Parts: sequence; structure tokens; C-alpha cells
Amino acid sequence: MATIHELKGFLDEKVLLYNRPGFIEKDPVCIPHSFSKKQDIEISGFFAAILAWGNRTSIINSSNKIMGWMDNAPHDFIVNHAETDLKRFLHFAHRTFNTTDLLYFIYFLNTHYKTHSSLEDAFVPGKTYTEPNVEKALVTFHNTFFGLEHPDRTRKHVATPQRNSACKRINMYLRWMVRNDNAGVDFGLWKKIKPSQLICPLDVHVASVANHFGLLPVNKADWKNAVYLTGLLKELNNDDPAIYDFALFGLGMAERF
Repeated sequence: MATIHELKGFLDEKVLLYNRPGFIEKDPVCIPHSFSKKQDIEISGFFAAILAWGNRTSIINSSNKIMGWMDNAPHDFIVNHAETDLKRFLHFAHRTFNTTDLLYFIYFLNTHYKTHSSLEDAFVPGKTYTEPNVEKALVTFHNTFFGLEHPDRTRKHVATPQRNSACKRINMYLRWMVRNDNAGVDFGLWKKIKPSQLICPLDVHVASVANHFGLLPVNKADWKNAVYLTGLLKELNNDDPAIYDFALFGLGMAERF
């Protein structure tokens, strides 16, 4: 098997291929790219990331449906909606994410944005974040998100490292919000967390690619492997290991490597 350093040139080429504006249209990241206001980007991106499993076209369609019901002004809707406005959400379903889950998400976001200007504060309540990676931020977010009275069934939709979940969707969301390399895909809106602290999003496709190249000891998408893989990627780019998500995702999904 090749070493991570021997793969650098190959992976860098794939990063350049996928980390560009042409990638946006058919990826769930197109949802937050429909907006310019910071809070709209945060909220729409959060929903798109949470719904991001299964067919990408279906993910985009479901996310657009929610944004349409929010009058394509998600922050204004979250903060100012009336109880009667929620009737439009009553028959929503995307895979196992249903109306009960969606209404709790709206409830949490409404509560949060009444006292905070950014969803970043739910991940990092303080002014700075000094941990080696985002594990603590993900645990903090999970605990904050479910700090209100909530349906038990909804807990499965927000992962936490405490259960050894790879937390793929939340890590992807953090990549969108934190990374900023002027390539046009990621937003770089959040400044408390540094790109060097991100964990590379790991799902079954990325795990399969990484395992194929000998970068994972076992072909499994869990938190332990996500941290392990990110450690290897940091040897290639210590300041921005998650940039290689573009290469590994592209190989696993777009190229069916």
C-alpha cells in the first residue's frame, strides 16, 4: 500500500478537480449558496447537512422544500414565525427525518437565535476554541441542541463523538462554515474554530476509499477512524486537513472509486 506522502500528488490533483465552483450545483452545499446573509447561510446549511444522506438530488429537493416553506428567508422565519406558520411542515419526510424532527429543529433554532447572532455559539460558547480538534465542540453542540425538551426519536439525527459516531454530516457542516480558501465552495464564516481543528468528514464511501489506499486499519466509518484519518491528512496539510475531503469524497462518490 502507498504511504500518505506517496499519495499527496494524486490527492492534491483531486482536490483541485472538486474544490471549485462547478462542484456546487449538484452537491447539498448549493443550498446555503442560495443565500448571502450569514444567518441564512448557517440555517440553510444546517438543514442541508442534516438531511445529507442518500441520493444527492433528493437531499437538495428536500432542503429546497424546507427553504421554500420558510419563504426563502430562513433566519427571518425562524425568529418571527407564528404557530400557524408551522402547519406547512406537517407532512414533511426525508428518509427517517420527519415532521416531529423538523418542528423540534425549528424550535431549537428559534430559541437559539433569540439570544445569539450565530449558530457557531452553540458549538463554541466562549470567545475562543483551543482544543486540538472539534470533538469537544461537537459534544457541546449535541448537549446544547438537546438541552430543551425534545422528542427522543430526534436524537438520532444529531450525532456525537461520545457514541463513537463519525459525525460525518456535522463535520461536513463545520467544513462549510469554517474553511475559507477562496475556491468558492466553503464559506469561512466562522472564526472561533480553525481549519486545522476540523475532522475530515467520514462516511462509508470515504472510509472505503481510505481503506483501499491503506489509510485506515479497518473499513469502518466511526469517530476513532475519522480522527485517525485526519491525523494522516494533517501530515500533508497541518493547517487544513479537511481540504482532502474533496479528494476522498470525489473518489468515493463522483468517480465510484
